[in-house]
Amino acid sequence: MENFNQTHIQAKLFDFALVELVREHRNSFKPLWTVDSWAKFLIWLTLNCGLSGERESLELFAEALGIRLTTRMRRVFFERTVECLSLRLMADPSDSNVLVMPISGSVLVTSDLAKQALDQVGLLKRVALDEDLWQELDAVIAIPWQSNTAES
Repeated sequence: MENFNQTHIQAKLFDFALVELVREHRNSFKPLWTVDSWAKFLIWLTLNCGLSGERESLELFAEALGIRLTTRMRRVFFERTVECLSLRLMADPSDSNVLVMPISGSVLVTSDLAKQALDQVGLLKRVALDEDLWQELDAVIAIPWQSNTAES
C-alpha cells in the first residue's frame, strides 16, 4: 500500500474519469472516425471547462492539456473494442492504416473477422476493401483508409 499515496490515487482516478468521459461521448460528434469529430470533441471539452470557443481559448485549452494527455485522449477516442470477436481496432484518421488486433494472443485475426469488426463499429465503408492492400503484421492486420475519406 505504500506505493499508493494520495497523489497517485488522484492521478488514477483522474485517468479513469477522463477515459470514461471520452468513451461516453466520442460517438456524439459526427461524422465519426474523422479529424472533424475529434476537433468537435475538443471544442466541447473546452466549452465545458468554462472557456469560450474563440481561437485564443481553444489554443489555451490545448496547451493546458499538453501532448501526453492529448495523445492519450485521442487514442481512446479512435480506439474500439469488439468484445464478441475479441478484437481491438485503432482507427485514427491521421494514421495511414486502421489496425485490427486481437485483445488476447489466442485469437487469430482473419480478414473475415476484421471485416465483421469494421462493420460493427461503422468503419467498413471508410477503409479500402481490396484485401490485396491489407498487410498482415504478426497478429495485426493493417488496412488503409479509402483515399477519399481519410481527410474527412
